[in-house]
Amino acid sequence: MFSGGTITLIIVVALVAYAIIIYNGLVRLRQMVQEAWSGIDVQLKRRADLIPNLLNTVKGYADHEQDTLREVTEMRTRAQAVPTGDIAGRAAAEGMLSQALGKLFAVAEAYPDLKANENFKDLQDTLETIEREIQMSRRYYNGSARDLNIKVESFPSNLVANNFGFTQAAYFELEDASDRAVPTVDFSK
Repeated sequence: MFSGGTITLIIVVALVAYAIIIYNGLVRLRQMVQEAWSGIDVQLKRRADLIPNLLNTVKGYADHEQDTLREVTEMRTRAQAVPTGDIAGRAAAEGMLSQALGKLFAVAEAYPDLKANENFKDLQDTLETIEREIQMSRRYYNGSARDLNIKVESFPSNLVANNFGFTQAAYFELEDASDRAVPTVDFSK
């Protein structure tokens, strides 16, 4: 019924259609990764914008804690200087900023008047909200990166990915091993 040429043509058309479907799927996944990174970037910018207000509030109460204040300012500047596409570099810089902010809040514990200050409480609450949103954005981004990476590595989509320049996306991970450590709980005391 069908000649050899017709069967060959049908097979070629089916393969081309399948390659187009794979290509479009890869494009969709790459766009999801870019959108997810944009979400993280927005939250990180919100946090960076909040830090000067937080520092100014703390300065009024803990003026002699200049080393901690300087460290937070320096880590914020470093985090903002990392190019947008450098996900691993941004993760490392943001991890150092998080550690510096932790030190800042530890300093605040020593100043009861500061802890009672309504502006400081509001800033701290806002920062906590932003940190939660960063974590949610990070999970979404890493899930999108995982989906793209699976498609880029899996056969037969890897053939299309390699031919059209699709690459794996880097995960946005914590660089400091202590951030991953399980806390020790001791009820014997």
